[in-house]
Amino acid sequence: MKSKLEYIWLDGSKPTQGLRSKTRVENNFDGKLASCPVWAFDGSSTQQAEGGKSDCLLKPVFICPDPDRKSAFLVMCEVMNADGTAHSTNARATIESEDDDFWFGYEQEYFLYDMETNLPLGFPKNGYPNRPQGPYYCSVGAKNAYGREIVEEHFDICLDAGLNIEGINAEVATGQWEFQIFAKGAKRAADEIWVARYILERTAEKYGVFVEWHPKPLGSEADWNGSGMHANFSNGKMRTAGDKKVFDDICAEFGKHVPEHMAVYGAYNDQRLTGKHETASIHDFSWGVSNRGASIRIPVGTVENGWKGRLEDRRPSSNGDPYKIGAVIVKSTKLSGQY
Repeated sequence: MKSKLEYIWLDGSKPTQGLRSKTRVENNFDGKLASCPVWAFDGSSTQQAEGGKSDCLLKPVFICPDPDRKSAFLVMCEVMNADGTAHSTNARATIESEDDDFWFGYEQEYFLYDMETNLPLGFPKNGYPNRPQGPYYCSVGAKNAYGREIVEEHFDICLDAGLNIEGINAEVATGQWEFQIFAKGAKRAADEIWVARYILERTAEKYGVFVEWHPKPLGSEADWNGSGMHANFSNGKMRTAGDKKVFDDICAEFGKHVPEHMAVYGAYNDQRLTGKHETASIHDFSWGVSNRGASIRIPVGTVENGWKGRLEDRRPSSNGDPYKIGAVIVKSTKLSGQY
């Protein structure tokens, strides 16, 4: 029996890496990651190598079924140099360690855009909708929700693929949506986000729609929310200590590394983090209980559970790389001593 393996990787585009993929056929494939061979590609066409020495390698790191294609699998890969070392664009390799102690839940927001108008679904050809944002959040009805068929199809494919997608909802702006992914381990959570992004891009193709990951596609002056990828995280100590000091120490440590975090939280994030539209200003750092206008929100559930739970870093943008985001969150949490 022949199986199709869709190898997926991140290219060398700047300031935001893009997704690439190609398909290979394997005979009598058992569906296991260990059975996926290393494969080469032309890095000169993806901004990852020069033409005279263009071979780069794809090292499989995650696999799941591809429910949208017959006898197929989706294979997320790291990019390696020809000598087997990690390529400079391989952010997954920068995550210090991988175990189940760190848990991540990412809230991935995005816009669905009309190819002809180059505007979000639901926007007229000229100007803005006749109603401001608000009615579209968690909405229903043809005058409120735009692109639901795409979102629902993506949701079903992710579930059938075995991704740990935990929910979807319409967001506050027209044509804006969100899905959530949870996983144990920074690498695993990021693997699943990237595969879910790939599935969304491919699903939108069928409808002649594209996914806009820019954190503020309507411009920084527009009175419409941007798109983020809030990072909910915890480690074993946060989940069990029952001590407010644990959370204050971690937040305080994050405050010492703001430039390092912002450098990997997504391009053009300054257009989104203005202090308006449920964001903290990119120039400030703050944390607070149930405060969606803070840099880091301490969920009320964490407090009510006797200071056992998680934190939500609200700064990462929708186009941020979850490999880089996870790496810096793990690093700063460990530096706080609360690990």
